[in-house]
Amino acid sequence: MDAQSRGRADEIDPADQWVLNPRTGHYELRLDRSGTQGQPPAGTPRRRPAPRGATPRGAAPGSRGAAPAPRGEAPSSRGAAAASPKAPSTAPSPAVPGPRRGEGPPGRRTGRSRKGGGGGSRRRRILVIGGGTLAFLLVGGSLAAYLYYDHLNGNLSVTDVGDAGTGGFKKDQPINILVIGTDKRSGAGNEGYGDSGSVGHADTTILFHVSKDRSNATALSIPRDLITNIPACPTKQPDGSMKTIPGQKGTRFNTSLGQEGRDPGCTMRTVKELTGITVDHFMMVDFNAVKVLSTAVGGVPVCVEKPVDDKDSKLKLDAGEHRLQGEDALAFVRTRHAFGNESDLDRIKTQQQFLGSMMREMKSKETLTSPKKFFSLAEAATKSLAVDSGIGSIDKLTKLAGELKDMNLKNVTFTTLPVLDNPNEPPGKKATVVLNPAQADPLLQMIRGDVSLTEVEKKEQAAKDAADAQAKAKQDALLQGPRAAAKDVRVDIYNGGGPSGSASTTLTWLQNTKGVARAGNQGNAPAKLEATRLEYAPNQADQARALAEMMGLPGSALQMGTADAAPRTPMKLTLGADFKGPGISMTAPQKAPEDIQRVEADKAICAK
Repeated sequence: MDAQSRGRADEIDPADQWVLNPRTGHYELRLDRSGTQGQPPAGTPRRRPAPRGATPRGAAPGSRGAAPAPRGEAPSSRGAAAASPKAPSTAPSPAVPGPRRGEGPPGRRTGRSRKGGGGGSRRRRILVIGGGTLAFLLVGGSLAAYLYYDHLNGNLSVTDVGDAGTGGFKKDQPINILVIGTDKRSGAGNEGYGDSGSVGHADTTILFHVSKDRSNATALSIPRDLITNIPACPTKQPDGSMKTIPGQKGTRFNTSLGQEGRDPGCTMRTVKELTGITVDHFMMVDFNAVKVLSTAVGGVPVCVEKPVDDKDSKLKLDAGEHRLQGEDALAFVRTRHAFGNESDLDRIKTQQQFLGSMMREMKSKETLTSPKKFFSLAEAATKSLAVDSGIGSIDKLTKLAGELKDMNLKNVTFTTLPVLDNPNEPPGKKATVVLNPAQADPLLQMIRGDVSLTEVEKKEQAAKDAADAQAKAKQDALLQGPRAAAKDVRVDIYNGGGPSGSASTTLTWLQNTKGVARAGNQGNAPAKLEATRLEYAPNQADQARALAEMMGLPGSALQMGTADAAPRTPMKLTLGADFKGPGISMTAPQKAPEDIQRVEADKAICAK
């Protein structure tokens, strides 16, 4: 049975015929005709859809319905949510495009199952994702409430980024996903937005940090015009060989992608060097994704405080509430002349408001229970999404989704990496920004220390606080007791993830400013560490406490062995990715600076 052709025969949208079976939790196709195609003869009464639980005519006994639509056919967009009365009546609503890869690779099942005669149904794989949509919703897209069927694998674009990421997240550790929105002008009608030949830059970049206990998340926007250093980037070439693209100092962050052949792995490496946070995975979409995904969800609600008429982005809105999709949605996230002081930083705020609204729309009952939106979103999202090989399949994305599905939107906070105008540019011609260490350092310490920027539910918070207090008390106990004199501290220093030359600068600092003469530089550690670690023996505890006080190490950094060390044996200090310089405290603050910019994902606000 061909679901698409049979549905069309009676002028019925196949997506309208999918219903949720409360016994199984699966969507099932309910059709009433037996397989004939085309319009019924004149005067023939239209049959009512089969009641729930009924077996369609012609189906094998026990079959739940017809097979799914063939690969490559997007669900109909007819019946999408209507725009608000205040929305422009001429707002375009482009259809979701076909798949990038045609009908799929040879050998993959691309249509209905042929088991059990004409009515056998294909093996269903209903992949619950729910809160897992949060990650790449941040650039205006979603995998919908569910991902369905194996054929969605063929829609994904996968990039091997080598060791730029971790290769996989761990259940008992925080998850860091880099969401990249590029300015690549792919898709029909997008050439007019600028450089039609652009390979795409890291135009919108958000580091999505999910807490260890999965109760909260922080979405950190990184300004595209931030002046930073781009490290050397090994990239896989089309022929399978590896090529290292040289690093570059003092350049715009957005050139970490696309320029000189840099891939998303290079953006991941740049983010790690900038923030000290290792990225597990990346997800990337372009201009066209904003259009098709906003259309697939039925429009995204937005609010503007004043009328908007931006000739550059072609955004024209009356003051008040609107529901935007397609071209209008893209214009809204692109505009930089409609709100605030017309800077890229104000555009980031607008994008965060839009993405928060899309997340609320995705979590709404209307979306989660609509078969039409179910299919449209699943198809549109997977066709628009590029990911790393660590999550390059529906199965892997589903496992990631399982980690995120229960998160409450009120515990998701957007913020922006604090920056200042570039002091090296003349007044009145400020085009780039630089990091603001006074605000950025404590904010990044909080993210590295897995400290939430928003309050989680009271019950969850109470349990988390109790566990944290118990762990902290145990760690702090290691810091209690006598301290050895600086001249008696013996330590070997390794660089296991800190900035280049960290072991050398720490050695010099300890010797010249702290009087630790018995320290040695051992160069690079055998393996990278996220957090700095001091390993010592029980009979070296007084030395460890003294060094921890000098270095500003938290109790969690101290790791005591079980056996005493021989005389004159040095302790082992390995500087991790959290190390920013000798004497700079690595204890994460429990509260963010008061004046950092933030947007709460569960709150609707009007763009100013």
